[in-house]
Amino acid sequence: MKEFSINIIGLSKKAHIFDFKLADSFFEKYGKEVISGGDFDVRIVLDKRETFIEIDFKISGKAHLVCDRSLEPFNFPIEETRKIVFKYGDEAKVSDEIVIITHDQDSIDIGQFVYEFVALAIPIKKIHPKFQDEPDNEDEQGVQIIYSTSDDNEVKENIDPRWEKLKKLK
Repeated sequence: MKEFSINIIGLSKKAHIFDFKLADSFFEKYGKEVISGGDFDVRIVLDKRETFIEIDFKISGKAHLVCDRSLEPFNFPIEETRKIVFKYGDEAKVSDEIVIITHDQDSIDIGQFVYEFVALAIPIKKIHPKFQDEPDNEDEQGVQIIYSTSDDNEVKENIDPRWEKLKKLK
């Protein structure tokens, strides 16, 4: 996308600041699988040096999510800061925090990086804020635990009659 592409050829070797506003149209173009929409302010500080480019991302805003428990929409606040280093090399490669770009590359598309940073800030389990204070009925492995308030003596088990006859043989 042209609007999230930064021309690096014409930049001088110093720090440059870029501000972007993200709305629902941004998430429609990059994907609505994780985030259906949101309103974000993105500040990018691009520091161009002789052999590399360092970009600091500061993302703040709210993501429009749907609660996994009640299916109610809610806004999830996100404050995220990330850093990526772009180094010059012979062929383009991407790793965790270092991206190799060629010397003849004229621009950097930061839109995909911003989308991934916002997507990584979304929790796996999306719970509406009104359910945040309720106890979670799952243990560490994600197995649901069901608690009973009755005594064991009061609970009458329905045992197969064949097993009852086998118990009498003891």
